[in-house]
Amino acid sequence: MKVRLEKVKGTRDLLPEEMAKRRWVFERIRGVFERYNFHEVLTPTFEYTLLFQLRSGEEVVEQLYAFDDKGGRNISLRPDMTSSVARLFVNQFQNAPKPVKWYYIANMFRYEEPQSGRYREFWQAGVELIGSERVEADAEVIALFVESYLATGLEDFTVNIGDRILLDEFAKMLGVEDDVGLMRLIDKKDKMSRNDFIGALKEFGLSEEAVGKVLSLIEIKGEPSEVLPKAEELFTSEKAKEEIKRLYELVDLLDAYGVSKWIRIDLGIARGFDYYTSVVFEAIAPNDLGIGSIGGGGRYDNLIEVFGGKPTPATGFAIGIERLIPILEWKGLIPEPKLRPEVYVIPIGAEAELRKTAAEVVTALRRAGVKADVELTGRKLRKALDYAGKLGVPYVVLVGKRELEEGKITVRDMESGEQRTVEKEKVVEEVLALLGL
Repeated sequence: MKVRLEKVKGTRDLLPEEMAKRRWVFERIRGVFERYNFHEVLTPTFEYTLLFQLRSGEEVVEQLYAFDDKGGRNISLRPDMTSSVARLFVNQFQNAPKPVKWYYIANMFRYEEPQSGRYREFWQAGVELIGSERVEADAEVIALFVESYLATGLEDFTVNIGDRILLDEFAKMLGVEDDVGLMRLIDKKDKMSRNDFIGALKEFGLSEEAVGKVLSLIEIKGEPSEVLPKAEELFTSEKAKEEIKRLYELVDLLDAYGVSKWIRIDLGIARGFDYYTSVVFEAIAPNDLGIGSIGGGGRYDNLIEVFGGKPTPATGFAIGIERLIPILEWKGLIPEPKLRPEVYVIPIGAEAELRKTAAEVVTALRRAGVKADVELTGRKLRKALDYAGKLGVPYVVLVGKRELEEGKITVRDMESGEQRTVEKEKVVEEVLALLGL
């Protein structure tokens, strides 16, 4: 009985054209990461489930691909890289010179309901800067975040900056003990109608007055010069004042980095992960695709210690590749990939000498840096030329018996139809000249 097997829900098959576009995006982001002196790391695809439980609690298991392996060990496919990178740092790099600057481009897995821009297997490009508590580290990472998007050609976006310390202080002002629960609720505000959000706040236990204060808080967003003075009026505790001062310093530094055009303050940003401790941020690019945040990050000064390391400050971000690429395509920013070879070599006949010469020629072209292919199916000349035409190959090298007996080979321009016979030893030189290489 024949069985038709489909791909697993929430996953995708990426065809050559899609992979070429993906590589184009990766190369541009990687280039910026490395110019900022971040170095690439890669951790195992799976970790002990306990790693993610320590970070986010028992309930996180529902969002993981968690299972017992054949040795009875409970492991999970990684849902993000921050935890794995923090574990790597604790294992091997606690005594390394600081800061440690690492980046990654890798696939992640979460057991969530698939929707626009969200899959169960997805890719992220991100960085982690470990070992500096200073605001300069926050500025470095956020500037890199902005520059990464700019490197792909995207300019219509904003990076919205919030602060978990200010949200904690806000919860204290309201007398809320479950500040994490309140932050999770605030984090979901954009996915709910205003009435549903108000209803959820009341169900959470907030009074009418407290609900009004929350609604006022989430409206404090916009240009830093307008928002931060409002924050100073709202927050009165010394801890909040110190954090607002830090935000002023951050904004000044981001101006020095030349990225202030894309920076906004939004005190209603909580970000989903509980481990953030101070500045948080996310990127939003307006679109008609139903895609929200295209990346985000923040400071997580306690995570290294949670995983058994010495207290170590850290900050970082992750760019959502599955969300970024559709927006770049929608805006026409990714060049159409050229998957065709530059030269196609065709032996005109089945004789061993012709096939051997064709193999020698295509090898010489490839070693000279030319994208070259060779006829492998034994097609007759007309069908082989038709195939080369469908590929869009600009030049064809014809290896014919009569010409080869004279030590020559024919090079054909597929657009004009013009042909030129050259010495076999000069065919690479001829092709390179035609290609302008």
